[in-house]
Amino acid sequence: MISAEDLAFDAAHIWHPYTSLTSPLPVYGIKSAQGCELMLSDGRILIDGMASWWACIHGYNHSRLNAAMADQLSKMSHVMFGGITHQPAIDLAKLLVEITPDTLETVFFSDSGSIAIEVALKMALQYWIGVGATDRNQFVTVRGGYHGDTYHAMSVCDPVGGMHSLFASSLPKYLFADRPQVQFNQSWNESDFESLRSLVLQNSKVVAAIVIEPIVQGAGGMHFYHPTYLRRVRELCDEVECLLILDEIATGFGRSGKLFAMEYGKIVPDILCLGKALTGGYMTLGATMTTRSVANGISASGPLMHGPTFMGNPLACRVALESVRLVLEMDWLGQVGRIELGLRRGLEPVRMLKSVADVRVLGAIGVVEMKDPIDVAVVQRELVNRGVWVRPFGKLVYVMPPLCISDEQIVCLTGAIVEVCGLK
Repeated sequence: MISAEDLAFDAAHIWHPYTSLTSPLPVYGIKSAQGCELMLSDGRILIDGMASWWACIHGYNHSRLNAAMADQLSKMSHVMFGGITHQPAIDLAKLLVEITPDTLETVFFSDSGSIAIEVALKMALQYWIGVGATDRNQFVTVRGGYHGDTYHAMSVCDPVGGMHSLFASSLPKYLFADRPQVQFNQSWNESDFESLRSLVLQNSKVVAAIVIEPIVQGAGGMHFYHPTYLRRVRELCDEVECLLILDEIATGFGRSGKLFAMEYGKIVPDILCLGKALTGGYMTLGATMTTRSVANGISASGPLMHGPTFMGNPLACRVALESVRLVLEMDWLGQVGRIELGLRRGLEPVRMLKSVADVRVLGAIGVVEMKDPIDVAVVQRELVNRGVWVRPFGKLVYVMPPLCISDEQIVCLTGAIVEVCGLK
């Protein structure tokens, strides 16, 4: 059991995500994890509703992923990617090229999802340099988006309602349209696209790329927007001849009910970013994929000047290969549909509460939006006391559980959320 002394040291010396060292949020000691369960150091067991920020889609301590890592570890855990290649990277790239649209032919491996976005932005800028259009150096996106915490990635996150407003004065200034308003299951209204369309047309000569999360805006607010909006984005990019960067870091590998959320809009980007569930949550790894046309444009101006130390890490590539194979072999569509049904049933009672603004579910994603901001420490404590692990933020109590979660665990998870949301 983690001692009180160790927890005190943690609070005084260790940074945790999105918290302060002067008034840190409480942390809970974990000693092990199995399947969809987290074992606290004090012996309590929690049903995990977060898949460790959406990455552990197969749950914890999976025998095949463990075996893949052990096998690779016995050969080499890391080797530089400069001037060297290896089978795990080649095999993973082959599989990603196979399961994504045919035009996405090239793969850049990086450290994480945020770095995959950084690479995509650099690619877009270097593409236009390569084809001789150096004035195209602006990015366009929509409010309510989130693309990571690294420096340039922050510049295409919502500058007002997002998490990075403190840094707004020092970030590059890009162009933001209104957030899509028509929700996923509502009737489409063409006026919803007018803000983005007019912004891009006014700046068409300088736009390098539109950057957007397809269908699901994740950490920026967990909004689900209409597939027609996504189609319009692709059409607009074609009209003004700019690039389209899709951020599938949170939505890739079945989470939304499609293997990739872009399939809802039946579109293909010029640049695609992947991460999170790519490795099943075992290792940190990102991938940025491009069309051959984009790759050729970039290369016209010389090498792409990006090369992380752990680029193409063999251990990460090997476990990612096994994780993606697991997704393809399982009935992921049936699993996601089952989870979606369970979340809809389980969260429906929350809709009647006066404190709740909205309840929405898409694929294996369930969201309860409150009318007022949540006291994270209090709500999390109450959820832990009911045997579930959920990490609220802002006005949201949301879940993205591992795809192996059982029906009984979904009932416990949603039941706890209903109870806690109903507390005064």
